[in-house]
Amino acid sequence: MGWEEFLVAEPVLQARSLSKTYPSGDQTLGVLAAVDIAVAAGESVSIRGESGSGKSTLLNLLAGLDRPDAGELFWGGEAAHRLSLGELTARRGRFLGMVFQAYYLIPEIDAFANVLMGARMVGRVGAAERDRATALLKRVGLGERGHHLPAQLSGGERQRVAVARALMNRPRVILADEPTGNLDERSGDEIVSLLLEVCAEEQAALVLVTHNPAHALRAGRKFTLHNGTLGLMS
Repeated sequence: MGWEEFLVAEPVLQARSLSKTYPSGDQTLGVLAAVDIAVAAGESVSIRGESGSGKSTLLNLLAGLDRPDAGELFWGGEAAHRLSLGELTARRGRFLGMVFQAYYLIPEIDAFANVLMGARMVGRVGAAERDRATALLKRVGLGERGHHLPAQLSGGERQRVAVARALMNRPRVILADEPTGNLDERSGDEIVSLLLEVCAEEQAALVLVTHNPAHALRAGRKFTLHNGTLGLMS
């Protein structure tokens, strides 16, 4: 499949020929082979693949959490693959929001403080950020739960907090790595609906990595990852 089939107008996130290998004993294990993808602002994209297909590796590369062996990565037109580790870290906090299967909430602080942590990570906490954290909790259906600790919330509620935190800094891209993996079917469906809705409202691109075919089909464009290569779902 040619690169032209992956093009979108003015991509906010773009990868060209990303490749990644890992050592495995005396051999080298190829995980990704020349992966191309481009995502526009406000667009939703799903990436589906079996366990071990390289989905999380691809998301880590797109997030700048890992370096590719080859290829190029662009964040809003900026060559992210050329940035230093410090520059990547500083840029990531404002450009990307991430949602993980395991929530990664801080257990000792309440839901409001967990959402606000996104702003603290980039050194920007004031009245405007506090108001946004309050508004985001209300938007995700937890307006009355901001003072609750994570342990006092259900799995679905914890993931809603994680979604609000990911949106805190008005990122241009949300990367969601198996965000329903720890949830029951109903809660998982609700989280996917929430992600699609809030990303469209905020005009943030959504890249949803999932093994769930029903969730994958809800995205605007659907890809499959198999044997290290990315292809459009038929």
